[in-house]
Amino acid sequence: MRAGRFARALRQAEGIAVIAEIKRRSPSAGGLNDAIDAPARAREYVTGGAAAVSVLTEPERFGGDLADLAAVAHATAAPALRKDFIVAELQLDEAVAAGAAAVLLIARALPPARLHALGAAAHARGLGVLAEVRTAQELDAALAISHAVIGVNTRDLETLAVIPEVAERLVPLVPADRIAVFESGIRSRADVERAAECGADAVLVGSALSLAQDPRAAVAALAAVPRRRRR
Repeated sequence: MRAGRFARALRQAEGIAVIAEIKRRSPSAGGLNDAIDAPARAREYVTGGAAAVSVLTEPERFGGDLADLAAVAHATAAPALRKDFIVAELQLDEAVAAGAAAVLLIARALPPARLHALGAAAHARGLGVLAEVRTAQELDAALAISHAVIGVNTRDLETLAVIPEVAERLVPLVPADRIAVFESGIRSRADVERAAECGADAVLVGSALSLAQDPRAAVAALAAVPRRRRR
């Protein structure tokens, strides 16, 4: 089933799964790599061992574009995640048309009923869901989305501060039959080891990989970290 492609790729990774991101800019760091060639970068990521590629499609704050998503989906067999502020079914249709395997849904940005409805609509279109949370209440809402991958964002979207303890508290609460992703603040192998220590199955890495001079080697170093089963 196409909706399971994203989760399956993360689950099948030999070590901790790396979701490598195409990101030109960010609100916290400003300009990162405006000249990044999205499909070429994606191929480097996948050659280095990335399980999936995340593509920012929001233009104003992140410098992204749906054309990047389509180019990445065409350039590599790895599943592509549309990372954006998804609030409407039209955006799901855009993701499908661009070849995405999954979309990001942010629990903080949506009432629980709407989050669940968009999750169901995504699955009906063959899209996987990465449901992003920062609190126990948001985790409960995200788990109501059937088969959703659960992402715990260590970055406070209001202050932009990275607080790793948020993931260290919430990742162990994710049921073992779901995939838990540690998001934000990953810059080194030591950061991935910290994510693995709290039971994360995967990490989503944006700025560090978008800035890397050798993206293939940078991904390979992160993907070599062993995965640990959540207790």
